[in-house]
Amino acid sequence: MTVAQIIILCTMVLYLGFMLVVGFICSKKNNTSDDFYLGGRKLGPFVTAMSAEASDMSSWLLMGLPGLAYLTGVADAGWTAIGLAFGTYLNWLFVAKKLRRYSHIAGNAITVPDYFKKRYHDNSNLLLLFSAIFIIVFFIPYTASGFAACGKLFASLLGVDYTAAMIISAAVIVLYTATGGFLAASTTDFIQSIIMSIALIIVFVFGINVAGGVDKVVANAQSLTGYLSFVHTYNPKTGTSSPDGILNIVTMFAWGLGYFGMPHILLRFMAIEDAKKLTTSRRVATIWVVISLTAAVCIGIIGLAVSEAGALPILKDSETLIVNIASLMSTHGILFAIIAGIILSGILASTMSTADSQLLAASSAISKDILGSVFNVELSGKATLLAARLALIGVALVAVFLARDPSSSVFGIVSFAWAGFGAAFGPVILLSLYWKRSNRWGALAGMISGAAMVFIWKYLVRPLGGLWDVYELLPAFIVALIVIVVVSLLTKAPEQEILDEFDAAMKAE
Repeated sequence: MTVAQIIILCTMVLYLGFMLVVGFICSKKNNTSDDFYLGGRKLGPFVTAMSAEASDMSSWLLMGLPGLAYLTGVADAGWTAIGLAFGTYLNWLFVAKKLRRYSHIAGNAITVPDYFKKRYHDNSNLLLLFSAIFIIVFFIPYTASGFAACGKLFASLLGVDYTAAMIISAAVIVLYTATGGFLAASTTDFIQSIIMSIALIIVFVFGINVAGGVDKVVANAQSLTGYLSFVHTYNPKTGTSSPDGILNIVTMFAWGLGYFGMPHILLRFMAIEDAKKLTTSRRVATIWVVISLTAAVCIGIIGLAVSEAGALPILKDSETLIVNIASLMSTHGILFAIIAGIILSGILASTMSTADSQLLAASSAISKDILGSVFNVELSGKATLLAARLALIGVALVAVFLARDPSSSVFGIVSFAWAGFGAAFGPVILLSLYWKRSNRWGALAGMISGAAMVFIWKYLVRPLGGLWDVYELLPAFIVALIVIVVVSLLTKAPEQEILDEFDAAMKAE
C-alpha cells in the first residue's frame, strides 16, 4: 500500500469514526420508539432538507450520473437530472406540509405504513401489512446495493478484500443507526450532504484544471457529434449520435415521479418540528439538488476531457470516474491525498446516507408495523426500543448476505426499487392528501397494482422493446392512480369521521 493510499484510508477511517460518535450522541435522546423512528418530530428545517436529499441521492449522484454523462453525453443524464429536480420541488411543494400535518392529526402516525392505516382507519391492518411488506421487499436489496457499493469502493481503490470492506462498512452504518435511530440517521445525513457537496466542488475544479481549462472541456465536448445535445445520444463505440426520441426523454424524466413514494424522504416530512418551516426546507433542498445534479452531469463532461488530455485512460467502467480522479489527485502530494480521501468519503457518504435511512424504514416495518400493529405484540418502552434495534440488525444481516457477491448489481437494483416505491406508495400518498373520496380499498388496490405492475412491466412488457421500452415507474404509477380512483368509487364512501379528519388536516396551520 502506497503512502497516498494510507493517507486516503486514514481520512476515510476518521470519517467513519466521526459517524459513530454522532450516533452515540444521538442515542442519548432516544427514550421512546417515537424518538427512535421519527426523532420526536424535532428536526430543524436545514437538517430536514439536507438529510432528505442526501438519503435520496445515494452513490448514484457521485458515480451513476457522472458516469452516464461521461459515456453518452448530456441527453440521458440531463433529462434524468431535470426530472429529479422537478420531482424534488413538487414533492416538497405538494406533499411535505400536508403530510406533516395529516400524519400528526391521524393518530400521530410515526411510519409510512402507520400513516396509511390511520389515514383510512383501516382496522383490518391490510394497508399496514402490505405497505410494510413492500418496504421490506424493496428496501432490503436496496440496502444490500449500498453495502456492495461501499465494499467495491474500498476494494477497487485500496486493493483490500471486498467482503471484509463491505462487512466493516455495513457494521459502521448499523452501529450508528441502531444506537441513534432516526435522529442519528438524519444528523449524519446532514453532515454527509456537506461532504458530498465538498467532493463535487473539488472534483469539478480539479478536473477542469487537469483538462486544461473550461475552453478545452467545451471544445472536446463540441468535437463529439451530439454529445452536448438534449435530443441526441452519443455512442462512444461508433463516435456518432442517434436521435433521442420522445419516448426515451419521457422515460428519463419519469424518474421524478419516484419521489412521491420514497418512505425515507416522506419520514423527513413527518419529522420536522414546525410544518411552517418546510417552506425553508423546500428552498434549501431544491437549490442543493439543482446545483448537485448540474455539477454531477458537468463532471461527466469534464472527466471525458481529462481522459482526452491523457491524464486518465478512457474508462471501461465510466461509473468509477470520480474514484479515478481522486486517485489521480492523490499522486500530487500529501495535501492532495487528504483531499482525495475527502472526495472518496463523499462517495462513501452518499452511499451511507441512503443505507441508514433504508435500514431504519425496513426495521420499522418489521418491529413497529408488523410485530406491533399487525400481531398486537405489546412491549414496554425499553423493550420496544430493543425490538427496533434487533429488527434493524436482522435486516442488515440479510442485506450483507445479499451483498456478498462483489459482482452484484448496484444501480440496476436502485432503479428497480425506486420504481417500486414510486408506484406502490406515490399515488396513494397523493390521493390520500388531495382526494377526500379515496378509501382504504382503493388505496390497497392501488398499492398492490402499482407494485405488481413494476414487476410485470420490467420483466414481461419492457423486453418487447419499441414503444414498450419505457421505464416501469411511469406505467405502474399511472395504473395505480387509475385503480385507486376506480376502486374507491365502486366501494363504500369513507365514514364521516374520516371526512371530518380530512377537513381538519386540510385546514390545519
